[in-house]
Amino acid sequence: MREEEDDEDAWLLDSLRLYNDLHVFELHEPTRVIAWTGEKRVCIAGYGDGRRNEILQLLLPPRLAAKENQGLCPERDFKVEQGGFSDRPVYSLKHVPETSLLVTSGPPDSSLQVWHIDQDETDVIKPVGTIPTAGGDEPTWAKIATASSKPAWVLHGVKVGNVQVTEIESGKTVFRTASTSHDELATLEFLDQATVLACSAQGQLFLADIRQPQGLLGVAEDAPVALAPGGGRWCAAVCPGPPESFRDHPPIARLSPCEVGSDGTVRIYNTQGWGPAPQEGKPLFVHRGHLFSSTESGGCPALVTAHTWHPSKPRTLLSAATDGSLHVWDWAEPCGAN
Repeated sequence: MREEEDDEDAWLLDSLRLYNDLHVFELHEPTRVIAWTGEKRVCIAGYGDGRRNEILQLLLPPRLAAKENQGLCPERDFKVEQGGFSDRPVYSLKHVPETSLLVTSGPPDSSLQVWHIDQDETDVIKPVGTIPTAGGDEPTWAKIATASSKPAWVLHGVKVGNVQVTEIESGKTVFRTASTSHDELATLEFLDQATVLACSAQGQLFLADIRQPQGLLGVAEDAPVALAPGGGRWCAAVCPGPPESFRDHPPIARLSPCEVGSDGTVRIYNTQGWGPAPQEGKPLFVHRGHLFSSTESGGCPALVTAHTWHPSKPRTLLSAATDGSLHVWDWAEPCGAN
């Protein structure tokens, strides 16, 4: 016990030099989703089974907008602006850009729930509709993605063979894949308004132009995808950044969580110079705050459930853990670094 207290004290002292900013917030219940609804706002939601789960829009600490170094800040710097309740766990939550709409998914089925953030009158996040997913009898939840479009669309699916794009307001199916693959989906993303990316749990990547009728097309990869270590699932992520920063489409990273571990830390890596083969580099920075912010019942250390980059601050991240801790932090450049 004394050793753990010493580690926590050391981390708190290191925080003064390791972080430009560090804000700590304790949620009433943990979240596995962090979705930006603007430069200063995020939505989070509970994922507990057998009970109602809160969906909240939080205003980030105002000091994050300041240009000068603010250092450590006390807890409760986040402000709850709007809230609502979901009768099911929320495993995925996406904001529809340029609207006040949210789309969520979670067990026990693959349907989507549509929500409206009422900012003018009641400060309530209220349900306004449901969207079925093809193969809706599957006892699982749908992967979802949204993009700026008029009218508003949502990309969703459970398996590679039932990916579809639905117009949110009318419920009209805009696109449906012609693929016959029954592989489970791990990731769905819009690359732009016409191109979508799908990654299966087995690690295969698929692209589709939703203006074309032929459906999903496999990415040009002749080599088979290796099995994920430890029987894990592959997933994919699209490099954030403005479209003009990429010649064609943003870079895509494919990874298995088992390769980097799953614990109470968030690791930052510099991927410049990485080739197609797996890399084992030293992280630029490791955020250990969730290991010390609190522990779960039974003395088990908290595990990170979600993390996301700030949409415009390249060194600022938000992270959440199973103990309900929510951190926003900006790591400092090491002394002597170029």
